Amino acid sequence: MNCLEASRLSATWRGLGYLLGSLLTAAVALFALPVLVVPKMARAWASLHRRRADRLLLSPCSGPVRVGTWRVLGWLCACIVSSLAFGLVVVLCAGNAVATAITVPLWWALPAGTRAGGFAVGVPLSGWGTALTLGTAQIVVFAALTYWLVPLLARLHARICVALLSPSAAERLAQRVETLTETRAGAMNAHGAELRRIERDLHDGTQARLVAIAMRLGVARESLGEDPQLVARLLEEAHESTEEAMAELRAVIRTIYPPILADRGLAGALAALGTRSAIDTTLDIGDLGTIPAAVEAVAYFTIAEALTNAAKQARPLGPPSASHATVTGCRSRSPTTESAAPTRRWVPASPESATVSWRSTAPSTSTAPAAARPRSL
Repeated sequence: MNCLEASRLSATWRGLGYLLGSLLTAAVALFALPVLVVPKMARAWASLHRRRADRLLLSPCSGPVRVGTWRVLGWLCACIVSSLAFGLVVVLCAGNAVATAITVPLWWALPAGTRAGGFAVGVPLSGWGTALTLGTAQIVVFAALTYWLVPLLARLHARICVALLSPSAAERLAQRVETLTETRAGAMNAHGAELRRIERDLHDGTQARLVAIAMRLGVARESLGEDPQLVARLLEEAHESTEEAMAELRAVIRTIYPPILADRGLAGALAALGTRSAIDTTLDIGDLGTIPAAVEAVAYFTIAEALTNAAKQARPLGPPSASHATVTGCRSRSPTTESAAPTRRWVPASPESATVSWRSTAPSTSTAPAAARPRSL
């Protein structure tokens, strides 16, 4: 048996199970119809069948059904009718093949005068020759019909289900607008939070140091001709405070957009991040190509936060060397959307290991702040 035949046989078995299951659910739906007309129950029932159709068609799971109530109720009627029709065809073909295969060897135990069924209905079974000839012919014919019809009917039924339960262009647009509204609100909130954080850092840190420097320089100017030692000490303190203020300014700038991203790119910045991490970190970064600055910053800060959380949770379990983090990065382009979706997760695979992963799709023009809302991209 070659690969094509094996694949065809597998499709037949999967289609047979799918159509028999659909026949069973159609019978259940007929008895539970008063319950299934309730919109919430109808959507749950539709989501179950949509997942079954996705599995048969080897498609990614599409999640809960989000079409209108009338579309769901229309699908329910079409599903019951098509499931009963296609299921009865399967029962006719596969059932006759199985029944004939069982009855042919036992024809002699049947009552006298028994006649054949199937397409040879009415022919009397008078001996082994008649039984074997008609039985073999019926087994071959019905098995062939099952082999060829079942996958076609199963795929047709699944495509009908997907077509009726898939959102229309207007519904997809409404869902997209809703998602964009949510992400825009989140981005604006994050933008405001970032501005307040920067203002607080500058006010509480750098501004306070600059005020102290100005006061020291003022005292030094007034004491210039009276106490040279005091002037020298004040100038030294002012110099040290100036360096500290510059360091704080650089720290604030790094939280806005790390300079290392502009100098070394995302891969180099992640390498430096892994080197400075408190736990042993392994990088597995693919070919990222050219990435917008906003996406680079989001990925950088997101992975930095994930590594920090991994280090915090791994440290109580033992020394930092006993824990390990793996950072993997790849880029994929979605055929239907032009958006960037950096994501991150920290999954403790064992008490002494962690995995940090992220994914970036096609570029985006979003201007969401880098550190707060990866989903807004």
